[in-house]
Amino acid sequence: MPRYLVAADVERVIASCDQLTRGRCRDRAILLLLSRLGLRAGDVAGLKLHDLDWTSGTIRLSGKARREVRLPLPQDVGDALIEYIEKERPRVNRDTVFIRMNAPHRPFARSSAFSAIVALALKRAGIADPPSTGANLLRHSAATSMLRSGATLEVVGTVLRHSSLDMTTHYAKVDIRMLEQVSQPWPGELVC
Repeated sequence: MPRYLVAADVERVIASCDQLTRGRCRDRAILLLLSRLGLRAGDVAGLKLHDLDWTSGTIRLSGKARREVRLPLPQDVGDALIEYIEKERPRVNRDTVFIRMNAPHRPFARSSAFSAIVALALKRAGIADPPSTGANLLRHSAATSMLRSGATLEVVGTVLRHSSLDMTTHYAKVDIRMLEQVSQPWPGELVC
C-alpha cells in the first residue's frame, strides 16, 4: 500500500508552520510544493527563480528523466512562494529558490534537508505514528488524494511526471481499511 496522510492531516502539517518564528514562510512554501504538486525533494531543491513563470501561473520542472514539463502553479502555492521570496529569502546573488537561512547563505547541500522539514512539521502538527516521515510522504498523499477525488491514473501520472503508467498504478492499490468502512454485509443466499 502507498504510504499517505489523509487530506485533513496534510492541512495540519502545513498549518504547523504558523508555530514557527523563523522559517515559517520557507517551510510553508516547501510543504505546499510537496503536497499540492506532488514534487520530489530533489525537484524542490533544484527549483530556480526563473522556473517560476508568474505571468502564466506555471512552474517549470525537469525531473529524473531530465524531461522538462510545466505544471500549473496553484494560487496558495504561488502566494506562499512570493511571501517567502519577499519576506524571508536571504538577499543573495543565487538563482536557487530555497536558500539556507543561516550564513553562509547557499542552497541546501542535499535534498534530504526537505525530508527533515517534513519530519519536523509532522511532529509540530502532532501526527502520531505517521506512515513515514520524508518528503515522499507528501508526494504519495497528493497522488492518493487526486485519485480519491476522481482523477484518472493518466492525470496523476502526468502531474507526478511518471515515465510509465505502471509507476502510477502503485497508488491505485486497494485500501482494505477504506473498503471495510464502505462494505455491506452479504445479503444471504440468493434464490435463482
